[in-house]
Amino acid sequence: MEINKIHRVYFLGIGGIGMSALARYFATLGKEVSGYDRTSTELTTALVQEGIPVHFTEEVEAIPDNIDLVIYTPAIPVDHKEYQYFLSHSILMVKRSEVLGWLSQNLHCIAISGTHGKTSISCMTTHLLKQAAVPVNGFIGGISVNYHTNLILTENAHTVVVEADEYDRSFLRLQPDIAVVSAVDADHLDIYKTHDALKSAFAEFISKIRTGGTLIINAMVDMPVETDKKVVTYGGPQSDYRAENIRVEAGSFVFNLVGPGIKIEDIHMEVPGKHNVENALAASAAAHLAGLDADEIKQGLETYKGVKRRFEFICKTRESVYVDDYAHHPEEIKACIGAARALFPGRKITGIFQPHLFSRTRDFAAGFSEALSLLDEVVLLPIYPAREMPIPGVNSEMLMEQITCKEKACMEQSEVESWVNTSTIDVLITMGAGDIDKLVEKIKFVIEQKELAQKK
Repeated sequence: MEINKIHRVYFLGIGGIGMSALARYFATLGKEVSGYDRTSTELTTALVQEGIPVHFTEEVEAIPDNIDLVIYTPAIPVDHKEYQYFLSHSILMVKRSEVLGWLSQNLHCIAISGTHGKTSISCMTTHLLKQAAVPVNGFIGGISVNYHTNLILTENAHTVVVEADEYDRSFLRLQPDIAVVSAVDADHLDIYKTHDALKSAFAEFISKIRTGGTLIINAMVDMPVETDKKVVTYGGPQSDYRAENIRVEAGSFVFNLVGPGIKIEDIHMEVPGKHNVENALAASAAAHLAGLDADEIKQGLETYKGVKRRFEFICKTRESVYVDDYAHHPEEIKACIGAARALFPGRKITGIFQPHLFSRTRDFAAGFSEALSLLDEVVLLPIYPAREMPIPGVNSEMLMEQITCKEKACMEQSEVESWVNTSTIDVLITMGAGDIDKLVEKIKFVIEQKELAQKK
Protein backbone atom coordinates (compact mmCIF):
# COMPACT_ATOMS: atom_id res chain seq x y z
CA MET A 1 0.00 0.00 0.00
CA GLU A 2 1.33 3.45 -0.95
CA ILE A 3 0.25 5.63 1.96
CA ASN A 4 0.97 8.87 0.08
CA LYS A 5 -1.65 7.98 -2.54
CA ILE A 6 -4.37 7.52 0.06
CA HIS A 7 -6.24 10.65 1.13
CA ARG A 8 -9.63 9.52 2.48
CA VAL A 9 -9.97 6.47 4.73
CA TYR A 10 -13.27 5.01 5.91
CA PHE A 11 -13.64 2.54 8.80
CA LEU A 12 -16.46 -0.01 9.02
CA GLY A 13 -16.56 -0.75 12.74
CA ILE A 14 -14.49 2.26 13.78
CA GLY A 15 -15.42 1.91 17.46
CA GLY A 16 -13.47 -1.31 17.94
CA ILE A 17 -10.38 -0.91 20.10
CA GLY A 18 -8.00 -2.01 17.34
CA MET A 19 -9.85 -0.16 14.59
CA SER A 20 -9.89 3.10 16.52
CA ALA A 21 -6.10 2.94 16.94
CA LEU A 22 -5.70 2.71 13.17
CA ALA A 23 -8.21 5.53 12.66
CA ARG A 24 -6.14 7.72 14.95
CA TYR A 25 -2.98 6.68 13.12
CA PHE A 26 -4.28 7.72 9.71
CA ALA A 27 -5.61 10.97 11.18
CA THR A 28 -2.12 11.82 12.49
CA LEU A 29 -0.84 11.36 8.93
CA GLY A 30 -3.22 14.09 7.81
CA LYS A 31 -5.67 11.77 6.05
CA GLU A 32 -9.41 12.46 6.05
CA VAL A 33 -10.78 9.76 8.36
CA SER A 34 -14.41 8.88 9.03
CA GLY A 35 -16.41 5.79 9.87
CA TYR A 36 -19.42 3.80 10.99
CA ASP A 37 -20.15 1.85 14.12
CA ARG A 38 -23.29 0.22 15.42
CA THR A 39 -23.41 2.01 18.77
CA SER A 40 -22.08 5.16 20.35
CA THR A 41 -19.51 4.52 23.07
CA GLU A 42 -16.98 6.44 25.12
CA LEU A 43 -14.40 5.56 22.47
CA THR A 44 -16.45 6.79 19.50
CA THR A 45 -17.19 9.98 21.43
CA ALA A 46 -13.46 10.48 21.89
CA LEU A 47 -12.88 9.97 18.15
CA VAL A 48 -15.51 12.59 17.30
CA GLN A 49 -13.90 15.01 19.75
CA GLU A 50 -10.61 14.41 17.93
CA GLY A 51 -12.21 15.49 14.66
CA ILE A 52 -13.11 12.09 13.18
CA PRO A 53 -16.77 11.97 12.04
CA VAL A 54 -18.67 8.81 13.09
CA HIS A 55 -22.26 7.80 12.35
CA PHE A 56 -24.30 4.95 13.82
CA THR A 57 -26.85 3.85 11.22
CA GLU A 58 -26.34 1.86 8.02
CA GLU A 59 -26.58 4.77 5.62
CA VAL A 60 -24.85 4.80 2.27
CA GLU A 61 -25.79 8.50 2.07
CA ALA A 62 -23.62 9.20 5.14
CA ILE A 63 -20.45 7.93 3.46
CA PRO A 64 -18.18 10.79 2.30
CA ASP A 65 -17.34 11.05 -1.40
CA ASN A 66 -14.14 9.81 -3.01
CA ILE A 67 -13.09 7.22 -0.41
CA ASP A 68 -9.68 5.73 -1.32
CA LEU A 69 -9.49 2.98 1.29
CA VAL A 70 -12.00 1.10 3.43
CA ILE A 71 -10.74 -0.73 6.52
CA TYR A 72 -13.23 -3.14 8.06
CA THR A 73 -13.51 -5.48 10.98
CA PRO A 74 -14.48 -9.14 10.47
CA ALA A 75 -17.40 -8.49 12.84
CA ILE A 76 -19.15 -6.54 10.05
CA PRO A 77 -21.71 -8.89 8.41
CA VAL A 78 -21.42 -9.36 4.64
CA ASP A 79 -25.00 -8.14 4.12
CA HIS A 80 -24.24 -4.79 5.76
CA LYS A 81 -25.50 -2.05 3.44
CA GLU A 82 -22.30 -0.03 3.50
CA TYR A 83 -20.12 -3.10 3.06
CA GLN A 84 -22.13 -4.07 0.00
CA TYR A 85 -21.92 -0.52 -1.35
CA PHE A 86 -18.12 -0.49 -1.22
CA LEU A 87 -18.00 -3.98 -2.70
CA SER A 88 -20.20 -3.02 -5.64
CA HIS A 89 -18.20 0.15 -6.31
CA SER A 90 -14.83 -1.67 -6.40
CA ILE A 91 -13.32 0.51 -3.67
CA LEU A 92 -10.21 -0.95 -2.04
CA MET A 93 -11.35 -2.85 1.08
CA VAL A 94 -8.96 -4.47 3.55
CA LYS A 95 -9.18 -5.96 7.00
CA ARG A 96 -7.52 -4.27 9.98
CA SER A 97 -4.99 -7.11 10.16
CA GLU A 98 -3.79 -6.44 6.60
CA VAL A 99 -3.15 -2.80 7.45
CA LEU A 100 -1.13 -3.76 10.51
CA GLY A 101 0.91 -6.03 8.26
CA TRP A 102 1.61 -3.13 5.89
CA LEU A 103 2.51 -0.71 8.68
CA SER A 104 4.90 -3.12 10.37
CA GLN A 105 6.69 -4.63 7.37
CA ASN A 106 9.51 -2.08 7.26
CA LEU A 107 9.95 -1.72 11.03
CA HIS A 108 11.44 -3.92 13.74
CA CYS A 109 8.20 -5.68 14.67
CA ILE A 110 7.40 -7.04 18.13
CA ALA A 111 4.12 -8.96 17.86
CA ILE A 112 2.32 -10.03 21.04
CA SER A 113 -0.03 -12.98 20.66
CA GLY A 114 -1.97 -15.26 22.98
CA THR A 115 -5.51 -16.09 24.02
CA HIS A 116 -4.91 -14.14 27.27
CA GLY A 117 -2.57 -11.36 28.26
CA LYS A 118 -1.69 -9.91 24.87
CA THR A 119 -3.17 -6.47 25.50
CA SER A 120 -1.38 -6.05 28.83
CA ILE A 121 1.90 -7.36 27.43
CA SER A 122 1.61 -5.12 24.35
CA CYS A 123 0.94 -2.08 26.48
CA MET A 124 3.69 -2.95 28.95
CA THR A 125 6.27 -3.62 26.22
CA THR A 126 5.46 -0.33 24.48
CA HIS A 127 5.78 1.52 27.79
CA LEU A 128 9.14 -0.09 28.61
CA LEU A 129 10.56 0.93 25.24
CA LYS A 130 9.10 4.43 25.34
CA GLN A 131 10.37 5.06 28.87
CA ALA A 132 13.84 4.03 27.68
CA ALA A 133 13.63 6.57 24.81
CA VAL A 134 13.45 3.90 22.10
CA PRO A 135 11.63 5.37 19.06
CA VAL A 136 8.57 3.09 19.09
CA ASN A 137 5.02 2.97 17.79
CA GLY A 138 2.48 0.90 19.68
CA PHE A 139 -0.90 -0.37 18.45
CA ILE A 140 -2.59 -1.57 21.63
CA GLY A 141 -5.86 -3.45 22.10
CA GLY A 142 -6.80 -1.35 25.12
CA ILE A 143 -6.48 2.14 26.55
CA SER A 144 -3.14 2.68 28.28
CA VAL A 145 -3.58 4.29 31.68
CA ASN A 146 -0.14 5.91 31.32
CA TYR A 147 -0.92 7.55 27.96
CA HIS A 148 -4.75 7.60 27.90
CA THR A 149 -4.83 6.17 24.39
CA ASN A 150 -4.51 2.93 22.42
CA LEU A 151 -2.04 4.44 19.95
CA ILE A 152 1.51 5.36 20.92
CA LEU A 153 3.49 7.20 18.24
CA THR A 154 7.10 8.39 18.28
CA GLU A 155 8.77 10.49 15.62
CA ASN A 156 11.08 8.44 13.36
CA ALA A 157 10.09 5.19 15.04
CA HIS A 158 12.11 2.16 13.97
CA THR A 159 10.27 -0.32 16.22
CA VAL A 160 6.58 -1.19 16.35
CA VAL A 161 4.68 -3.19 18.97
CA VAL A 162 1.46 -4.73 17.69
CA GLU A 163 -1.17 -6.89 19.29
CA ALA A 164 -1.37 -10.05 17.19
CA ASP A 165 -5.00 -11.14 17.36
CA GLU A 166 -5.82 -14.79 16.75
CA TYR A 167 -9.49 -14.05 16.02
CA ASP A 168 -10.27 -14.69 12.35
CA ARG A 169 -6.59 -15.72 11.97
CA SER A 170 -5.70 -12.03 11.80
CA PHE A 171 -2.20 -12.53 13.21
CA LEU A 172 -1.14 -14.51 10.17
CA ARG A 173 -0.75 -11.19 8.29
CA LEU A 174 2.26 -10.29 10.44
CA GLN A 175 5.94 -11.12 10.01
CA PRO A 176 7.50 -10.23 13.36
CA ASP A 177 11.13 -10.01 14.41
CA ILE A 178 10.11 -10.88 17.96
CA ALA A 179 6.93 -12.84 18.63
CA VAL A 180 5.42 -13.46 22.06
CA VAL A 181 3.00 -16.34 22.65
CA SER A 182 1.44 -15.92 26.10
CA ALA A 183 -1.28 -18.62 26.05
CA VAL A 184 -2.95 -21.00 23.64
CA ASP A 185 -6.06 -21.99 25.57
CA ALA A 186 -9.17 -23.04 23.67
CA ASP A 187 -11.10 -19.98 22.48
CA HIS A 188 -12.81 -18.62 19.35
CA LEU A 189 -14.16 -22.08 18.58
CA ASP A 190 -16.77 -20.37 16.41
CA ILE A 191 -13.85 -19.72 14.06
CA TYR A 192 -11.50 -22.65 14.70
CA LYS A 193 -14.00 -25.39 15.69
CA THR A 194 -11.33 -27.33 17.63
CA HIS A 195 -8.51 -26.53 20.04
CA ASP A 196 -6.07 -28.36 17.77
CA ALA A 197 -7.00 -26.08 14.85
CA LEU A 198 -6.29 -23.06 17.06
CA LYS A 199 -2.89 -24.51 17.98
CA SER A 200 -2.15 -25.05 14.29
CA ALA A 201 -2.84 -21.37 13.63
CA PHE A 202 -0.40 -20.39 16.38
CA ALA A 203 2.18 -22.74 14.87
CA GLU A 204 1.71 -20.99 11.53
CA PHE A 205 2.10 -17.61 13.24
CA ILE A 206 5.38 -18.79 14.78
CA SER A 207 6.57 -19.91 11.34
CA LYS A 208 6.21 -16.31 10.11
CA ILE A 209 8.93 -14.98 12.42
CA ARG A 210 11.58 -13.35 10.25
CA THR A 211 15.00 -14.89 9.73
CA GLY A 212 17.16 -14.11 12.74
CA GLY A 213 14.10 -13.43 14.88
CA THR A 214 13.09 -14.79 18.27
CA LEU A 215 10.08 -16.55 19.75
CA ILE A 216 9.26 -15.70 23.38
CA ILE A 217 6.85 -18.31 24.69
CA ASN A 218 5.17 -18.96 28.02
CA ALA A 219 6.55 -22.18 29.49
CA MET A 220 2.99 -23.23 30.36
CA VAL A 221 1.85 -23.23 26.72
CA ASP A 222 0.84 -26.78 25.85
CA MET A 223 1.72 -27.18 22.19
CA PRO A 224 4.73 -28.49 20.29
CA VAL A 225 7.00 -25.78 18.88
CA GLU A 226 8.93 -26.58 15.73
CA THR A 227 10.98 -23.64 14.53
CA ASP A 228 14.50 -22.88 13.39
CA LYS A 229 14.29 -19.48 15.12
CA LYS A 230 15.71 -18.72 18.56
CA VAL A 231 13.28 -19.73 21.34
CA VAL A 232 13.17 -18.00 24.73
CA THR A 233 10.84 -19.17 27.52
CA TYR A 234 9.29 -17.33 30.45
CA GLY A 235 6.95 -17.99 33.33
CA GLY A 236 8.20 -21.35 34.63
CA PRO A 237 10.63 -22.02 37.50
CA GLN A 238 13.36 -23.08 35.04
CA SER A 239 12.49 -20.65 32.24
CA ASP A 240 14.97 -18.30 30.61
CA TYR A 241 13.10 -15.36 32.15
CA ARG A 242 11.54 -16.12 35.52
CA ALA A 243 10.18 -14.46 38.65
CA GLU A 244 11.55 -15.28 42.08
CA ASN A 245 10.42 -14.40 45.59
CA ILE A 246 6.96 -13.18 44.56
CA ARG A 247 5.16 -11.53 47.45
CA VAL A 248 2.61 -8.84 48.31
CA GLU A 249 3.89 -5.81 50.20
CA ALA A 250 1.67 -2.88 51.15
CA GLY A 251 -0.87 -3.77 48.47
CA SER A 252 1.69 -4.24 45.66
CA PHE A 253 3.11 -7.35 44.03
CA VAL A 254 6.89 -7.48 44.43
CA PHE A 255 9.32 -9.91 42.77
CA ASN A 256 12.82 -10.47 41.48
CA LEU A 257 13.35 -10.94 37.73
CA VAL A 258 16.07 -13.30 36.54
CA GLY A 259 17.06 -13.80 32.90
CA PRO A 260 20.05 -14.44 30.65
CA GLY A 261 22.66 -11.88 31.73
CA ILE A 262 20.16 -9.91 33.83
CA LYS A 263 18.89 -9.87 37.41
CA ILE A 264 16.57 -7.23 38.83
CA GLU A 265 15.62 -7.30 42.50
CA ASP A 266 12.55 -5.96 44.30
CA ILE A 267 10.40 -4.84 41.37
CA HIS A 268 7.25 -3.18 42.78
CA MET A 269 4.34 -3.45 40.35
CA GLU A 270 1.42 -1.01 40.42
CA VAL A 271 -0.78 -3.54 38.61
CA PRO A 272 -1.88 -6.50 40.77
CA GLY A 273 -1.93 -10.24 40.28
CA LYS A 274 0.48 -13.07 39.57
CA HIS A 275 -0.73 -12.99 35.97
CA ASN A 276 0.70 -9.48 35.67
CA VAL A 277 4.00 -10.67 37.09
CA GLU A 278 3.94 -13.22 34.27
CA ASN A 279 3.03 -10.51 31.76
CA ALA A 280 5.95 -8.45 33.06
CA LEU A 281 8.32 -11.34 32.33
CA ALA A 282 7.15 -11.49 28.70
CA ALA A 283 7.41 -7.72 28.23
CA SER A 284 10.82 -7.63 29.93
CA ALA A 285 12.11 -10.43 27.71
CA ALA A 286 11.00 -8.53 24.60
CA ALA A 287 12.50 -5.28 25.89
CA HIS A 288 15.76 -6.98 26.91
CA LEU A 289 16.09 -8.52 23.45
CA ALA A 290 15.43 -5.05 22.02
CA GLY A 291 18.42 -3.71 23.94
CA LEU A 292 17.11 -2.40 27.28
CA ASP A 293 19.24 -2.89 30.39
CA ALA A 294 18.18 -3.84 33.94
CA ASP A 295 17.71 -0.27 35.18
CA GLU A 296 15.57 0.69 32.19
CA ILE A 297 13.39 -2.40 32.58
CA LYS A 298 12.90 -1.86 36.31
CA GLN A 299 11.99 1.80 35.84
CA GLY A 300 9.54 0.89 33.11
CA LEU A 301 7.84 -1.86 35.10
CA GLU A 302 7.53 0.25 38.23
CA THR A 303 5.99 3.20 36.36
CA TYR A 304 3.56 1.06 34.35
CA LYS A 305 -0.02 1.87 35.38
CA GLY A 306 -1.86 -0.74 33.35
CA VAL A 307 -4.69 -0.88 30.83
CA LYS A 308 -8.20 0.39 31.40
CA ARG A 309 -10.57 -2.43 32.36
CA ARG A 310 -7.69 -4.75 33.35
CA PHE A 311 -8.22 -4.96 37.13
CA GLU A 312 -8.90 -1.25 37.10
CA PHE A 313 -9.64 0.26 40.49
CA ILE A 314 -12.77 2.37 40.04
CA CYS A 315 -13.16 3.47 43.64
CA LYS A 316 -11.96 2.69 47.12
CA THR A 317 -14.07 3.96 49.99
CA ARG A 318 -13.79 3.33 53.71
CA GLU A 319 -16.15 0.37 53.40
CA SER A 320 -15.85 -0.86 49.81
CA VAL A 321 -13.50 -1.56 46.92
CA TYR A 322 -14.77 -1.59 43.33
CA VAL A 323 -12.74 -3.07 40.45
CA ASP A 324 -13.67 -3.37 36.76
CA ASP A 325 -12.10 -6.01 34.51
CA TYR A 326 -12.36 -7.13 30.87
CA ALA A 327 -12.23 -10.84 31.85
CA HIS A 328 -14.43 -12.85 29.48
CA HIS A 329 -12.80 -16.31 29.45
CA PRO A 330 -12.69 -18.76 32.39
CA GLU A 331 -8.91 -18.45 32.76
CA GLU A 332 -9.13 -14.66 32.81
CA ILE A 333 -11.86 -14.78 35.44
CA LYS A 334 -9.70 -17.07 37.60
CA ALA A 335 -6.73 -14.69 37.29
CA CYS A 336 -8.89 -11.69 38.17
CA ILE A 337 -10.39 -13.33 41.25
CA GLY A 338 -6.96 -14.64 42.25
CA ALA A 339 -5.56 -11.10 42.19
CA ALA A 340 -8.43 -9.90 44.37
CA ARG A 341 -7.91 -12.74 46.87
CA ALA A 342 -4.19 -11.93 47.13
CA LEU A 343 -4.80 -8.20 47.67
CA PHE A 344 -7.83 -8.50 49.95
CA PRO A 345 -7.44 -11.72 51.98
CA GLY A 346 -10.40 -12.63 54.13
CA ARG A 347 -12.80 -10.14 52.53
CA LYS A 348 -16.06 -10.97 50.76
CA ILE A 349 -15.66 -10.77 47.00
CA THR A 350 -18.71 -10.25 44.81
CA GLY A 351 -18.63 -10.52 41.03
CA ILE A 352 -21.06 -9.20 38.43
CA PHE A 353 -20.37 -11.04 35.17
CA GLN A 354 -21.75 -10.46 31.68
CA PRO A 355 -21.04 -13.48 29.43
CA HIS A 356 -19.75 -12.51 25.98
CA LEU A 357 -21.04 -14.45 22.93
CA PHE A 358 -23.50 -17.33 22.91
CA SER A 359 -20.94 -19.64 21.32
CA ARG A 360 -18.26 -18.94 23.94
CA THR A 361 -20.79 -19.41 26.75
CA ARG A 362 -21.86 -22.75 25.25
CA ASP A 363 -18.31 -23.97 24.58
CA PHE A 364 -16.93 -23.11 28.03
CA ALA A 365 -20.02 -23.36 30.25
CA ALA A 366 -18.40 -25.73 32.74
CA GLY A 367 -15.26 -23.59 32.91
CA PHE A 368 -17.25 -20.40 33.49
CA SER A 369 -19.26 -21.98 36.30
CA GLU A 370 -16.11 -23.36 37.92
CA ALA A 371 -14.28 -20.02 37.72
CA LEU A 372 -17.23 -17.97 39.00
CA SER A 373 -17.61 -20.37 41.92
CA LEU A 374 -14.35 -18.93 43.27
CA LEU A 375 -16.36 -15.83 44.23
CA ASP A 376 -18.31 -15.45 47.46
CA GLU A 377 -21.27 -13.95 45.61
CA VAL A 378 -22.19 -13.99 41.91
CA VAL A 379 -24.56 -11.88 39.82
CA LEU A 380 -25.01 -12.90 36.18
CA LEU A 381 -26.28 -10.56 33.48
CA PRO A 382 -27.78 -11.72 30.17
CA ILE A 383 -25.33 -12.82 27.46
CA TYR A 384 -23.94 -10.01 25.31
CA PRO A 385 -24.45 -11.27 21.72
CA ALA A 386 -21.99 -9.03 19.81
CA ARG A 387 -21.94 -10.44 16.29
CA GLU A 388 -24.02 -13.57 17.05
CA MET A 389 -27.63 -14.66 16.95
CA PRO A 390 -29.03 -16.46 20.03
CA ILE A 391 -28.45 -20.20 20.40
CA PRO A 392 -31.46 -22.09 21.82
CA GLY A 393 -30.90 -23.16 25.41
CA VAL A 394 -27.74 -21.09 25.86
CA ASN A 395 -28.21 -18.42 28.52
CA SER A 396 -26.87 -17.18 31.84
CA GLU A 397 -29.24 -19.44 33.76
CA MET A 398 -27.41 -22.50 32.42
CA LEU A 399 -24.22 -21.22 34.06
CA MET A 400 -26.01 -20.40 37.30
CA GLU A 401 -27.12 -24.00 37.77
CA GLN A 402 -23.51 -25.19 38.09
CA ILE A 403 -22.14 -22.30 40.19
CA THR A 404 -21.56 -23.51 43.76
CA CYS A 405 -21.72 -20.13 45.57
CA LYS A 406 -24.55 -19.92 48.07
CA GLU A 407 -25.26 -16.32 47.10
CA LYS A 408 -26.04 -16.10 43.40
CA ALA A 409 -28.60 -14.41 41.15
CA CYS A 410 -29.42 -13.55 37.55
CA MET A 411 -30.66 -10.07 36.76
CA GLU A 412 -31.05 -7.51 34.00
CA GLN A 413 -28.61 -4.61 33.62
CA SER A 414 -31.40 -2.22 34.54
CA GLU A 415 -31.63 -3.85 37.99
CA VAL A 416 -27.96 -3.57 38.93
CA GLU A 417 -27.93 -0.04 40.37
CA SER A 418 -30.81 -0.81 42.72
CA TRP A 419 -29.19 -4.10 43.74
CA VAL A 420 -25.87 -2.40 44.55
CA ASN A 421 -27.73 0.24 46.56
CA THR A 422 -29.45 -2.35 48.75
CA SER A 423 -26.51 -4.78 49.06
CA THR A 424 -23.57 -4.76 51.44
CA ILE A 425 -20.55 -4.34 49.16
CA ASP A 426 -17.11 -5.31 50.44
CA VAL A 427 -15.04 -6.02 47.29
CA LEU A 428 -16.98 -5.81 44.01
CA ILE A 429 -15.70 -6.80 40.56
CA THR A 430 -17.55 -6.24 37.29
CA MET A 431 -16.32 -8.54 34.52
CA GLY A 432 -17.03 -8.95 30.82
CA ALA A 433 -16.14 -7.86 27.28
CA GLY A 434 -19.57 -6.64 26.19
CA ASP A 435 -21.23 -3.41 27.28
CA ILE A 436 -21.05 -4.00 31.04
CA ASP A 437 -18.63 -1.06 31.15
CA LYS A 438 -21.66 1.21 30.70
CA LEU A 439 -22.58 0.34 34.29
CA VAL A 440 -19.23 1.35 35.77
CA GLU A 441 -19.89 5.04 36.45
CA LYS A 442 -23.41 4.27 37.69
CA ILE A 443 -22.14 1.66 40.16
CA LYS A 444 -19.35 3.97 41.29
CA PHE A 445 -21.87 6.74 41.95
CA VAL A 446 -24.11 4.45 44.02
CA ILE A 447 -21.19 3.20 46.13
CA GLU A 448 -19.88 6.70 46.76
CA GLN A 449 -23.33 8.02 47.65
CA LYS A 450 -23.82 5.18 50.15
CA GLU A 451 -20.48 6.08 51.71
CA LEU A 452 -21.50 9.74 52.01
CA ALA A 453 -24.81 8.78 53.61
CA GLN A 454 -23.04 6.63 56.19
CA LYS A 455 -20.78 9.56 57.17
CA LYS A 456 -23.76 11.80 57.99
